[in-house]
Amino acid sequence: MKMNKEWTIQPLGDLVRIASGQVDPKDAEIANMLSVGPDNLRTGGGLNTTGVKTASELEQISGKYAFDKNAILYSKIRPNLNKIAIVNFDGICSADMYPIWVRDGAAAVRDFIYYVMNSERFVADATSRSFRTGLPKINRPDLESIEVRLPPLPEQRKIAEILRTWDDAIEKLTALRTAKEKRLHSLREKLTYFDAQGEPVRLGDVSEEVTKRNGGGLLGREMVMGVTNSRGIVPMREQTIAEDISRYKVVPPQAFAYNPMRINVGSIAMNEAEEPILVSPDYVVFACLQGRLSPDFLDHLRNTKWWSHYINSGGSGSVRQRTYYADLAAMKVPLPNFERQCRIADVLNTGRRDVEMTTIEIDALTRQKRGLMQKLLTGEWRVTVDPTTPFNPAEETHDGR
Repeated sequence: MKMNKEWTIQPLGDLVRIASGQVDPKDAEIANMLSVGPDNLRTGGGLNTTGVKTASELEQISGKYAFDKNAILYSKIRPNLNKIAIVNFDGICSADMYPIWVRDGAAAVRDFIYYVMNSERFVADATSRSFRTGLPKINRPDLESIEVRLPPLPEQRKIAEILRTWDDAIEKLTALRTAKEKRLHSLREKLTYFDAQGEPVRLGDVSEEVTKRNGGGLLGREMVMGVTNSRGIVPMREQTIAEDISRYKVVPPQAFAYNPMRINVGSIAMNEAEEPILVSPDYVVFACLQGRLSPDFLDHLRNTKWWSHYINSGGSGSVRQRTYYADLAAMKVPLPNFERQCRIADVLNTGRRDVEMTTIEIDALTRQKRGLMQKLLTGEWRVTVDPTTPFNPAEETHDGR
């Protein structure tokens, strides 16, 4: 790609300083500082402050890096995960991270450097340099040697300002989604269990096991699915599918499938497609009896704390390693009449669709931001800078020593 004349290419190490020398979290002064761990850095960029505590509260004893509010935190472990964040407070962090400061605020803007390091090109470059050891990790010299395209300072500020706008919008939508998820969870607990207004009914009285196999090859390999705890029903990887799929079980539309050894971690899902699918012969498949149990009602009930407790303890307090259909059939469900089940399911389906629509918005904005980064951080798209805008040195970041 042709470079603009005003842009330069410089090694990252010429623009930033990476922390060296660790501090002891047992020291009285350090022990009261907030400690950031790898789990607090979000994949794709950003800081999750949930659960952030002081070194003393965490009873930490191993060496840490100190940082201040002018730093960028970058995880050197598995750089392909792109764990990086800007901070606005003083603290300490895991030795698996690098606190990074801009060397000269007259040459580079911290937020611009953050977005460069957050870009797909930088992540790919860092990842390619991280496989020299068993655990993917980028060392200091390799990180410092990655080349950065650097526009004039006013353009850096403008580009960072534009990308911050997208980040702010994504952050607000993410907070909104979290609130909607909490509301949906609360409604599920209330409507499907606490206010269900129904007599306890054995699940086996309102459902039946499905044992139909794919004999004769009725369905092809493209219909073989697996069940995950986070994404529900997903296509099975080709290398994990047996050569002969005649024994694979058929899952009709609105029937449920699960691995009896993983239902305890939530790996159960309803087939929401309008056509049957296949699952491993080791799976359990069952369907709701028409007019007795609403599949949508059960799909929400399985996401409650009550369901999770039963699956993990069988209602007896003992941990269950495998849950077969006979075990599930013995579950006594507080079941309202079928008409009320459907009304409850309609309310909860509306709440779930609301969450899904917000997720679609977040995904769309994230893709837009990634496209903008590709264009802006390479100089393919130039930004217009108002020459009358005064420079405020207080807005620039400093070395942080």
